[in-house]
Amino acid sequence: MTASAELPPPPDDWEPPAARPSGWLTPEDLAVVRAQLPLVYVDAVPVRVDESGDVVSVGLLLRMGARGLARSLVSGRVLYHERVRDALLRHIEKDLGPVALPQVPASPQPFTVAEYFPTPGITSFHDPRQHAVSLAYVVPVTGDCRPQQDALDIDWLTPEEACADAVQAEFTGGQGALVRQAMGWVGRLA
Repeated sequence: MTASAELPPPPDDWEPPAARPSGWLTPEDLAVVRAQLPLVYVDAVPVRVDESGDVVSVGLLLRMGARGLARSLVSGRVLYHERVRDALLRHIEKDLGPVALPQVPASPQPFTVAEYFPTPGITSFHDPRQHAVSLAYVVPVTGDCRPQQDALDIDWLTPEEACADAVQAEFTGGQGALVRQAMGWVGRLA
């Protein structure tokens, strides 16, 4: 039989923590954090699958970037005290709309971890604002996707089209490499 351990009582001067912060930082606080710590992000490659579960199309967002129109993925920061699954759902809804109907498994597993650095060339991924560690997922969506927030449009391309050099050149920050890795992970790249 296993005995259970008794925890010591809290010290006399212990007070319960104040209400948890919302997870949102002021722009000033976020700038300080970005300058000192890597942040946790999620990247999602939205896909459509056929009845057998094979990926038939990849959803690529179109956004206005610093150098004009650019392709991107669903992406965003994981907030304090937020589960990764909830961050994925929040960012998919933010970028693809409330009826995208993402099929995130109960226990999501990333297909890779991408490290974005503010200094170009350390990895394939670059974000001039910060050092970020991003968990990357392939997420099937079954609903009506309508770009929201700063996403201007979404194009559904075949996996081969999404991995073509011309489309890859339209990505910034290295996210095109994530699309290629995702398609390899789901067996759509040779």
